[in-house]
Amino acid sequence: MIAQLLERLLGWLGYGLCHQLPERSFFGGGLQAPVCVRDTGIYLGFVIALALLTAIHRRERASGFPAPGAWVLFLCLVGFMGWDGVTSYAGLRETTNELRLITGLGVGFSAAAVVFPMLNGEFWTESTEQRALSPLWRLALWLLGIPVSHVLISRAGPLLGIAFPLVIAFAILATYVAVNMVIVALLPPFNRRVSSWAGLVVPACIGLVLTLFEIGFASQAKAWLERVVLLLS
Repeated sequence: MIAQLLERLLGWLGYGLCHQLPERSFFGGGLQAPVCVRDTGIYLGFVIALALLTAIHRRERASGFPAPGAWVLFLCLVGFMGWDGVTSYAGLRETTNELRLITGLGVGFSAAAVVFPMLNGEFWTESTEQRALSPLWRLALWLLGIPVSHVLISRAGPLLGIAFPLVIAFAILATYVAVNMVIVALLPPFNRRVSSWAGLVVPACIGLVLTLFEIGFASQAKAWLERVVLLLS
């Protein structure tokens, strides 16, 4: 009963976000992850990178965007995923779940590096103009996190059993909440008004409400499109 409920919940969560092909998805405890391996890399990569950025910058509250050299690296990582996806879908070459995961992680890590300084600059009453991922050792540590995350997710993840797809589900929600919080931070009650972690609770809750609405809307839109395609076929 509980397993069936979780299966339906996980399926709904990723339905509007991903194709959910079983052969391209992780499984844990007999449950399929809500999104495919590539999307798993994006969402888990985002959360892992955000935590890593918070740790390596500690109390700096770095609000400056990464240096130009880092942006070149971000573009290369996004381009790598684009190349892998386009060439494989076009039938020019075969890809693997290992490649899907590592390319997804690259994009997730890159997205977090952009969102991190935005959250710091918009929420905290006291932030610094320090660039995220500067100096170079921080960028190197951040980059090392991608292959380390790949090994942990691909090797240790399935060993978690039913907890694995639940962790992926949490990463999906956390990613959208963090991105939505960038918008929430523009509201006067929150803009540069937060002085402690407790002050982020209300904005995070608002971000969660927006996230659930967006995921629900995406699911309804996909279901509608599938019905239209079925009627026209």
